[in-house]
Amino acid sequence: MEIEALAARLRAQLGDAAVITDRAQRRTYECDGLTHHRVVPALVVLADTTAAVAATVKECAALGVPFVARGSGTGLSGGALPHADGVLIVMSRMRRILELDIEGQRAVVEPGVINMQLTNAAMPMGYYFAPDPSSQQVCSIGGNVAENSGGAHCLKYGFTTNHVTGLELVTPEGDIVELGGKAPDTPGYDLVGALVGSEGTLGVVTGVTVRLTRAPEDVRTLLAAFDSTDSAGTAVSAIIGAGVIPAAIEMMDALAIEAAEAAVHCGYPPGAGAVLIVEIDGPRSDVQHVFDQVTGLCQAAGAFEIRIARDDEERALIWRGRKSAFAAVGRISPDYIVQDGVVPRTSLPRVLRSIAELSERSGVRVANVFHAGDGNLHPLVLFDERREGEAERAEEVSGAILDLCIQHGGSITGEHGVGSDKAQYMPRMFTDEDLDTMQLLRCAFDPDSLSNPGKVFPTPRLCGERPRKQQGVPADGVAEVF
Repeated sequence: MEIEALAARLRAQLGDAAVITDRAQRRTYECDGLTHHRVVPALVVLADTTAAVAATVKECAALGVPFVARGSGTGLSGGALPHADGVLIVMSRMRRILELDIEGQRAVVEPGVINMQLTNAAMPMGYYFAPDPSSQQVCSIGGNVAENSGGAHCLKYGFTTNHVTGLELVTPEGDIVELGGKAPDTPGYDLVGALVGSEGTLGVVTGVTVRLTRAPEDVRTLLAAFDSTDSAGTAVSAIIGAGVIPAAIEMMDALAIEAAEAAVHCGYPPGAGAVLIVEIDGPRSDVQHVFDQVTGLCQAAGAFEIRIARDDEERALIWRGRKSAFAAVGRISPDYIVQDGVVPRTSLPRVLRSIAELSERSGVRVANVFHAGDGNLHPLVLFDERREGEAERAEEVSGAILDLCIQHGGSITGEHGVGSDKAQYMPRMFTDEDLDTMQLLRCAFDPDSLSNPGKVFPTPRLCGERPRKQQGVPADGVAEVF
């Protein structure tokens, strides 16, 4: 009855077309990019303005109905997974670039603006938006903010958090507040920093002020082929150890290369056990010297073939295989899990060998694609859910890979977020005290736990823990910590 009452109140304010109650239409939004987790939302609202978002959240708060914000739905951790008894606020219609301040090197955008859309708008003036997830042609900047997305070039330019200076936020009570702005820093607590990467658990972002980065004078790209991931890893360590910070260093193993070839015919060297894509950018006078240095280090590490892009077309061809890697594995496996973990760069060879051993023992194939420069792994765990037990084995291998990352001093996520998929792994990485402190921040923003509930933090349902009351927190269960 609450949902019916809510739908009626929202139709009165937003119009019939903005409120979706038909089950078949609601099923369109039952998952994000993590397709094996599915929940049909009780109600869907198509928001096209900040006022519409605020009105929706305010009505949800009044009735105690949970809500989840969704952009393009390309996330890979179940971060935009709907709540079965809640409202899904779809923000893909909010695609306006509100301001391009080239002189101030800033842009103000709505959350539904596509990542590449902003770069395309700024490029004629010699600027671009630096964070570049592989899904940048379809992912939204609001989603980038929620997950603190990175991309191939985050090694040199940093993650989304390094490029956001201001946010417009609809709080879980439905108020509209401004955090930060165009200035490099603002007085008081860094609430912008707290919001970026909070995965929609602290409210709904409806506006983003971002830095624009000056396009480099020169860009050079090479593809180096190696017999094994070990030798490719040696090249990565040598490059970073020499004090070189490339714009990007990406690695793909043999199985990932096989998938990319089947999908986009990228023409990578046959017989390669691993390939590195290394890109150097900056002033023309510096780029050539550094590029020659990197080429020499790859050769010294055992590269049996090095290809250098002569123009933008060849550069795009080199990148095509890497950018299509996640989707490409569909050519060699009907189902797969895209995992996301981080290890110290020096641990890459050991961790990759352990993943190979894990794959052999379990009989579950794993293709490796990753940002080698900062140790951000993206193992693709392949399976066929039509075969009994394969999906369960794939989940076990996926979890074991995260355990490997933790054991080597790394993290359970580098850029995809925790979402609903990895919440149960948080206690393996953090102590109870750590999680309590994080939960205090969440409760300060959202004491009724309505904003994207069930994400990031483990719950008794997920991990079997009993809630512990914290001193000074009400005993009604609203602000319990787990």
